[in-house]
Order: sequence, then C-alpha cells, then structure tokens
Amino acid sequence: MKTLDEKLRKIEEVISDEDFRKNKGLSNEVGYYVFDYPAEEELKVRKYLENLKKKNREKPQGYELKIYDVYDIMIDLIEDEGLLEDCIEMEKNEGLDYLIAAVNDILRIDYNNNYFNTYIEENTPDNSVVFITGVGKIFPFVRSHGILNKLHLVFDRSPVVLFYPGKYDGQSLILFSEFKDENYYRAFPLII
Repeated sequence: MKTLDEKLRKIEEVISDEDFRKNKGLSNEVGYYVFDYPAEEELKVRKYLENLKKKNREKPQGYELKIYDVYDIMIDLIEDEGLLEDCIEMEKNEGLDYLIAAVNDILRIDYNNNYFNTYIEENTPDNSVVFITGVGKIFPFVRSHGILNKLHLVFDRSPVVLFYPGKYDGQSLILFSEFKDENYYRAFPLII
C-alpha cells in the first residue's frame, strides 16, 4: 500500500496523461475518481493542491486545473444572498437539523441543476481537470455521494476527482474513516 506522499506524487502524472483527460474511466464510464486520504493529513493535501494549481497556472500542461472547494462555494452563496447572519440565528433558535434543511433548500441540493452543478458547469472551461475539495468542511450539510451522484448526471466533459478525507474502497465512502456515507459505485480510485 502506498503512503500518502507516494500517492500525492503520483497525481500529477495521472492527470497529465492524455487518456485520463479524454474523460473515460475503466469500462468506458465517465471519468469520476476519488482520492482518499487520512483526515488528519488534510493540511498536507491542501498544500499539495495549492502547489499543483500554482504550477499548472505558471507552466500549463495542456489542461486547466480547476479546484472547487464545495464549502467555500456554499459559504459564498449564503453571503451573496445576505443570509449568513440569518443562518447563525436559525441554528441558535431552530437547531442544526433545521439549518441543514434550510441550507439544502438554498443549494437546491435535491435537484440535478443544484447550485454546485451549475457553478461547476459555468466555471469549467473545456480541456480541464476538476478537483472537488472541502467535503470534510461541509459535513454534515452536504454528503459526498450526493454531490457526486447529481454531478455525474449533468457533467461529463472533464474528469472529476473528489478529494476525500476518509476511506473509499470502490463502493463505500467513509468520511473521516468514521461516518459511512451511502454506497457510491461510479467512481474509481485515482491512485491504486
């Protein structure tokens, strides 16, 4: 089994491969991948991704690397709508479950054209590789399988890699190696 450092070093090689960027995974499926890692290594992974993004920007490799932090996207929407203070009050007065339901309504999370899908579709140029981050920060508001299931239905022109602080065994997502999400079968491990 590879160490996290070995897996991180392999990412650039994998995403630079033209066959990978043609966006066809194994069995000719749309290219959706998961890069799982120990949650306690979150800062190391973030730093690596920042450096990879900077390198891609300074010395393009024939594709654009787009990194979307779903937590930041959610917070930006809430702030743009002027609802941040309302959300804070809602949690105090109504509780976390009520707030989660309200935020999911704002994000239209149950719809194929939810806010994340629309945002990614509108901000991803052709010939890109998409990295999705922030799934640990956004928990329990949005679950990873929900993001992937909905995005998979509407976005297939670029490979998508979910950076996952937990474990993925090819079927189950286990956030923080503790909270089992629903099964998700459509993604492949990015690094084996």
